[in-house]
Amino acid sequence: MVSSDSVNSRVETLAGSGISTIPKEYIRPKDELVNIGDIFEQEKNNEGPQVPTIDLKEIESDNEKVRAKCREELKKAAVDWGVMHLVNHGISDELMDKVRKAGKAFFDLPIELKEKYANDQASGKIQGYGSKLANNASGQLEWEDYFFHCVYPEDKRDLSIWPQTPADYIEATAEYAKQLRELATKVLKVLSLGLGLDEGRLEKEVGGLEELLLQMKINYYPKCPQPELALGVEAHTDVSALTFILHNMVPGLQLFYEGKWVTAKCVPNSIVMHIGDTLEILSNGKYKSILHRGMVNKEKVRISWAVFCEPPKEKIILKPLPETVSEEEPAMFPPRTFAEHIQHKLFRKSQEALLPK
Repeated sequence: MVSSDSVNSRVETLAGSGISTIPKEYIRPKDELVNIGDIFEQEKNNEGPQVPTIDLKEIESDNEKVRAKCREELKKAAVDWGVMHLVNHGISDELMDKVRKAGKAFFDLPIELKEKYANDQASGKIQGYGSKLANNASGQLEWEDYFFHCVYPEDKRDLSIWPQTPADYIEATAEYAKQLRELATKVLKVLSLGLGLDEGRLEKEVGGLEELLLQMKINYYPKCPQPELALGVEAHTDVSALTFILHNMVPGLQLFYEGKWVTAKCVPNSIVMHIGDTLEILSNGKYKSILHRGMVNKEKVRISWAVFCEPPKEKIILKPLPETVSEEEPAMFPPRTFAEHIQHKLFRKSQEALLPK
């Protein structure tokens, strides 16, 4: 039985209700409103810095010079930006299209059917269909619904909560997760070498094949009648080691680079990759976990498929690797488990929300 309260709490329901003004819980604080603009106009802007595009075609080339050039470009983007468009990443356009179609088909279902997959954050059941709960200190909400589930390794998945409709959702998503995991290994190898480490070191430090979790969050951003007042996802850095993002070619991702918000272009057939806090900590700040946010608009629904590669919550102590620390560059981060790092970020955010604006 689906309660009317849960249905009414969905942003999709709100967006489809015919409202012309959004509830106050969705309106961002004044200091944020000054830089929320028209995302379509901002995406056309070719002036100033642009998110780098990294071509991975030669990442494992037999030609040493060609291979080194490709790897150096990836490392440079990780150091300078911490985010990049990856092209020629080895995942077929056909598979990416299947994933996008399957995810869209789920969100196209009537809300009553989607509610069968509803999560229950209050009881700790975080996998499934949901919407952002209010931060108790600030009461702020984001203009999105989502579906969240662990997609890899196979023995950590709970297929009972994966959408049964459309029929190919499980097959497409499982294959995509498997291929993303292979891509993560290639990237971690390059980033390890970029720190002067053995090529398998970072992979080992984040849990290896058995323990590194891939968690998928499909973000669904309905049309918003007042996009200049709201955000789909508020400014944050990812706690993951790496995050890979597919989207439906509707712009919305913004990065805070050199003191300004930069809008990411929509690059066909690319996957956006973020360096997360975990790699920033292990590299002692050499690789950047960049502040970013998701914008909304009144013309098109935006959907993005974010896959977070996360170390095990308790088994590994995250701290700058000894090789990245010296007298000139002391450790920038205290030792913490992944779970402790998440709690640290949540606590800090809740304390900031209590401060007078």
